[in-house]
Amino acid sequence: MLRHPASYRDPSGFIYQDNGEYFRQINPSYFKEYHAIKNSNVYNQLWKKNWLIYHEEISVTSDKITLKPTQLNFLTYPYEWSFTAYKHAAQLTLRMQMFLLEKGFSLKDASAFNITFNNGKAVFIDTLSIEKYRDKEPWKGLKQFNEHFFAPLLLAQQHGSYYLKTLQHRINGFPLDEAAKLLSWKTKLSPTIYSHIYYLGKQKNDSIGEISTSIPSKGLDKVSQIKMLKALEMYISKMSLKENTEWSAYYKQTNYIDQAFTYKKDLIKNWNSTLNTEKIIDLGGNNGTFSKIVLPDANQVIVSDIDQSAIDDCYISNIKNKETQIIPMVTDLMQPAASIGFNNEERDSFVSRVQSFSPDLSMALALIHHLTLSGNVPFEMSASFFKSLSTYLIIEFPDRQDSWVQFILKSKRDAIELFNDYNLTNFENSYKKHYSIIKKEAIKGSHRTLYLMKRNER
Repeated sequence: MLRHPASYRDPSGFIYQDNGEYFRQINPSYFKEYHAIKNSNVYNQLWKKNWLIYHEEISVTSDKITLKPTQLNFLTYPYEWSFTAYKHAAQLTLRMQMFLLEKGFSLKDASAFNITFNNGKAVFIDTLSIEKYRDKEPWKGLKQFNEHFFAPLLLAQQHGSYYLKTLQHRINGFPLDEAAKLLSWKTKLSPTIYSHIYYLGKQKNDSIGEISTSIPSKGLDKVSQIKMLKALEMYISKMSLKENTEWSAYYKQTNYIDQAFTYKKDLIKNWNSTLNTEKIIDLGGNNGTFSKIVLPDANQVIVSDIDQSAIDDCYISNIKNKETQIIPMVTDLMQPAASIGFNNEERDSFVSRVQSFSPDLSMALALIHHLTLSGNVPFEMSASFFKSLSTYLIIEFPDRQDSWVQFILKSKRDAIELFNDYNLTNFENSYKKHYSIIKKEAIKGSHRTLYLMKRNER
């Protein structure tokens, strides 16, 4: 039994791994709560709504209860979500709390790490975060909700999507007093923002959601709490982020002619159909256009891109078209999410999660020139990186005559001669040290070549 390093904060129980599968152990201190929730039919109702991850009760003894939750192939973290996905995670947390209050229960906390995405939608994964509601007891998770969700969303809306990455460097959330200093003074005029950011930001941590076992609480009653949370949920539902980025309209200004674009799609579809792939990662996948090409032949596709707007488009499109097999995530390959938390083990790095996901195929389309010319990553290093992820690689090489390559090279000015090694021959020679080239096709009507490669296992 291997206890998960992120599962140590709640004494009620923990997640552990056994023979490659994950289980949840419930300790005796939570038995009463667990049986109360189970007997009230709350778990079943949450499962029916697809709000809570499903679990099967494996065993019950006097010293522990063992649950087996639905096994998830891949977890994304809050700092990898697009704006709309972040909103939906926040709304799910609030809806869970409102629902639980109506049933006589409450969430212990409101950590954004309680949420991940499965089958295209946000899902709550911390089964032990539910407890009995005490009359007029303030919601203990309210301040944490604002630190993990509301403050980052407000700051992203005002100052840019960078603030959606807050939990990557502040794992316990964005302090509300600091958030208040960064927001426009006009936000004080909003009753919702004032009460949840400015007011709570002035309160001491031990005065919010405190529990008294000796005297009745004088907080808001249940109906008033639900009304307050509903107002907050409605405010968040109307939030938007209008951020025009370099890549948000990439496929509207592509340097491909229509025939070349179609030819590239056909090549990728045909090549993938011969590989029997089940899991794929599309690195630098923009809005997922080419991921959707391989969907019929794959069970799950991760689309990662540095551009928040492009990934947000992908996320919204997936919901609209019910493309539940696609996992969109915001990732900068030049600085992907690192392992963070206690002992750097609470939240796994992007690379280690992808390697554990073990995709059959990696796609790197219109990416290598950005890594090599903008990021200064040598061919040898990018080949080694791709090799660590999957057996097969479909990679696109734009040559020096490509308009995007020309644009990047011209931006180098006097340093342009330092990139004379960027050519097809050097690319192939470097990648042949790690891969065998199975197929190679010049994309007609472009200055690009598409490769299908297989990793050398020696």
